[in-house]
Amino acid sequence: MTTTPLSADVLVIGWGLSGLVAAAEALDAGRRVIIVDQEPRTNLGGQAWWSFGGLFFIDSPEQRRMGIKDSLELATQDWFGNAAFDRPEDEWPRRWADAYLQFAAGEKRSWLRERGVGFFPVVGWAERGGYGALGPGNSVPRFHITWGTGPGIVAPFAAAVEQGEREGRLTVLPRHRVAELIVTDGAVTGARGQVLATSGAARGVESSREVIGDFEISAGATIVSSGGIGGNHDLVRAAWPSRLGTPPEHMLTGVPAYVDGSMHGVSEAAGAHLINGDRMWHYVEGITNWDPVWPSHGIRILPGPSSLWLDATGKRLPVPLFPGFDTLGTLAHLRTTGHDHSWFVTSRSIVEKEFALSGSEQNPDLTGKDVGLLLKSRLAKGPTGPVQAFLDEGEDFIVESDLESLLEQMRQHPGGELLDIDNVRREVVARDREMDNDFTKDAQIGMLRSMRSYRGDKLIRTAAPHRLQDPAAGPLVAVKLHVLTRKSLGGINTDLDGRALDATGTPIPGLYAAGEASGFGGGGVHGYRALEGTFLGGCLFSGRQAGRAAAR
Repeated sequence: MTTTPLSADVLVIGWGLSGLVAAAEALDAGRRVIIVDQEPRTNLGGQAWWSFGGLFFIDSPEQRRMGIKDSLELATQDWFGNAAFDRPEDEWPRRWADAYLQFAAGEKRSWLRERGVGFFPVVGWAERGGYGALGPGNSVPRFHITWGTGPGIVAPFAAAVEQGEREGRLTVLPRHRVAELIVTDGAVTGARGQVLATSGAARGVESSREVIGDFEISAGATIVSSGGIGGNHDLVRAAWPSRLGTPPEHMLTGVPAYVDGSMHGVSEAAGAHLINGDRMWHYVEGITNWDPVWPSHGIRILPGPSSLWLDATGKRLPVPLFPGFDTLGTLAHLRTTGHDHSWFVTSRSIVEKEFALSGSEQNPDLTGKDVGLLLKSRLAKGPTGPVQAFLDEGEDFIVESDLESLLEQMRQHPGGELLDIDNVRREVVARDREMDNDFTKDAQIGMLRSMRSYRGDKLIRTAAPHRLQDPAAGPLVAVKLHVLTRKSLGGINTDLDGRALDATGTPIPGLYAAGEASGFGGGGVHGYRALEGTFLGGCLFSGRQAGRAAAR
């Protein structure tokens, strides 16, 4: 079956956050829009719907109310120290970084507030660094949680798309998989591909790839907003850089299976230049989801700073690779150990205060905008309901009342045969001895005491320092951690209008890119590392830029 050829002013390929923003901008400019995606309509919003909803702002009202002194100058220092741009092809990523920082310090918050987006009042401190002032990490807390998490940030742009549908100015075509960008006299003039069989798969659940027909769409401008490669482990391993060691044999997946990188090759075949494919952002605090939605579904622990972090053999990770400090540095170090997992050893008191879980579905209080549940789950004694479910059901969690029982259960756990149990015992006992004084030589303990001088950490994020074996803080908890795939930091090279560039740096007429497909702007706005809260923000900004430019 071949469908009747369609046409639009703007064709958007991929209905994740950047695609929805781009479509909304094109609608605002009076353009006719078609959105295509290979998944069923249940997945409108893409990965962003599943996210925790973290956003990076600079000198926000929320920061100022929490006593945080931030500035564009400090954030620029942090961003460029983090990104470590070092390649000729980083010219446009650098420009995107400057432009995004201006956006985050300027109209980003008011632009979202105008669309009804609100924010949790306590600002989080992600990627704390621990190096010098010019090194990686956030000097101050900048992680603002959207009230409503991922669905809350998707909602206004999905509503704009649905309004465009009702008005007959926009068409959404689910189960349309693009296989080729149409090139006419050097310009991209649309796309063609396959129509997939109707699917009743729930959001995030892997859908069939049965082909029932073909389609062709012509458009004055085509925007590729199809995401990255995190759901395709073969592509992740193929792109894995030698500086991060060998790719893991075993990984969990932090994104649905449809995040398959299929549009990368399609865009490249049309002349788009892909850069920085070896830059990627995968987490090392992954845990196996006891209630999975997609294949190899993993959840990330967003940890506070107190847990003892050990490699697969039981050796403590070096300074400053503490929980929540340096994602990429920790990944690089753990890949040198020759093993695919590591361990947290901690206490229930630390778990209660410091273990947050990534994902909108893991945070029903914030996602549901339920103030009563929020107060009960975040301020009352005990872990949140989703964290308790992992304590009860999660295969990576071990809970025991005393150290010797915990060590024995760790030893018997898959992968536990690698542990030097005597060394694990020494590490726990040595750490506990450092708690006897208000001063210490242990850098992690010094850091966590310092963190509690920030009101937000003391309130909901960092437990009062204590001995892991303190009965009042018990029981003891061990968590086996895995590498969790998540983000591609490279992608289609674009200028500040989101126009896709060819290998000579020349814009390809009619072709644009946004979101993760463009490395969140330019082909890699983050450089080597992300400061967190910047992925959704990169989708917002790059989608806005591409949508406005495509509509001109």
